[in-house]
Amino acid sequence: MAVMLPRFYPIFDDVSWLERALPLGVKLVQLRIKDRPVDQLRDQIRRSLALARQHGATLVVNDHWQIAIDEGADWLHLGQEDLDHADLPAIRRAGLRLGLSTHDHAELEWALACNPDYIALGPVYPTILKKMRWHQQGLERVTEWKRLIGPIPLVAIGGFTVDRAKGAFDAGADVVAAVTDITLNPTPEARIREWLTT
Repeated sequence: MAVMLPRFYPIFDDVSWLERALPLGVKLVQLRIKDRPVDQLRDQIRRSLALARQHGATLVVNDHWQIAIDEGADWLHLGQEDLDHADLPAIRRAGLRLGLSTHDHAELEWALACNPDYIALGPVYPTILKKMRWHQQGLERVTEWKRLIGPIPLVAIGGFTVDRAKGAFDAGADVVAAVTDITLNPTPEARIREWLTT
């Protein structure tokens, strides 16, 4: 049975962002940290999990599946590169729910074979977050992906602003993820409140 997820899904690279966002009512959040020592990663994930539980929110740990298992996380997100190196049987044995990134049909086919709890598609719009070999997917691809995955929740990611969110929902997305629209905003808390009413 497909899981029901909140429509707004911010992605942050430090627990300090969760300290700002969760008290505002964010109920689904991803911690995506790259290139830090393992002890710092573990500390960030542990503190983020405690904060999420305190606020009745769902934390999705990006990439670091072994730490997610060790710390008792409930959700994990894997990109395609991470998926190649992850121990999926161990992740499933630990009871983690799994979200997977997709960018093309081959990746979608592989992701669906993993029986994910959500599928992410991106970048829907151009993104400055990271260099990607994929050009923007566009809203038509959102509609196509939703048709292909059926009841599995579809997360649209990449270049989203509050103003662009409605188009993604109308195209078939169940959830819209935002990163720089919040983290680079001069008033992040105000922007989060806007997202929460979208």
